[in-house]
Amino acid sequence: MSDMSAEAAERLAFAQDVMIGLHDTPRWLPCRYLYDAHGSELFEAITKQPEYYPTRTEAAILGRYASDIFAHTGPVSLIELGSGSSLKTDHLLRAYSDDQVVTYVPIDVSDAAIEQATQRIAQQHDGVEVSGIVGTYDEAFPLMKQHSPAMVMFLGSTLGNFNQTESLIFWRRISASLEKGDYFLLGADLVKDKTIIEAAYNDAAGATARFTNNLFARMNRELGSEIDLSEVEHVSHYDERWQRIETFARFTTAQSIRIEPLDTTIEIATGNEIMIEISRKFVLDDLRRFLSAFGLETLHAYTDERGWFAELLLRKG
Repeated sequence: MSDMSAEAAERLAFAQDVMIGLHDTPRWLPCRYLYDAHGSELFEAITKQPEYYPTRTEAAILGRYASDIFAHTGPVSLIELGSGSSLKTDHLLRAYSDDQVVTYVPIDVSDAAIEQATQRIAQQHDGVEVSGIVGTYDEAFPLMKQHSPAMVMFLGSTLGNFNQTESLIFWRRISASLEKGDYFLLGADLVKDKTIIEAAYNDAAGATARFTNNLFARMNRELGSEIDLSEVEHVSHYDERWQRIETFARFTTAQSIRIEPLDTTIEIATGNEIMIEISRKFVLDDLRRFLSAFGLETLHAYTDERGWFAELLLRKG
């Protein structure tokens, strides 16, 4: 398949996903389309906001306990799902390449993120062999057995973006793809005071709002959607019943969203909201029990002193 036909296929898939989501009730869009090259840059800006605690809290946990994690697993290949910039992973790369060469396989949908991370790691970590892959999680599952013994890493509480059905499918595939004795390192954002959580997704500088808005800018650019971006508002709130942040785009005026690859137009009324993303928060004991159903034993749960975030070191039984 040529580069041009691959690009056309990706554009068509984007168009189809948008049409399915916008025709559903309630309306939604897949959150993975937030992460084009510019979207990845915007997310990195979010992680630097004072209200956004997850990234710096997780980085502090990894910095403190990376050597202990290595002591539990010994030398293994490292495979990271949704690796992004791989900055937090530096703590683990240092621990695992201290006196041996370690293979690191970052996987992300953003080719820019993979390219930048690969170049930076090559410059900063002599003992790390990087083999980056641009793709979705589907590309990762066959690699797990190939690289065994391995530790798969899923950091940043990205698990929270899955609904219950998606989570069930994901962990079934993880369980089937890991060899017995392989490891999994899971980042999980924990349930805490509602005001702390909501502030993280409604930062004063508007970085998260720009991130949400960029999805519609991408639709304009790639699908010819002709959306007036100035009339799209970012809305995030915490649903305590579901223990999750829900992020929407609210249309402040009626708009016609064009999807050129499918030659169709969808009408959005004033005040309509489109769900962009969820971010579930977890109770540690409940999460441990859930993961045990997939043959994943929790060897250790590392948390910060406030109990806001956790890294779970799991082993396939």
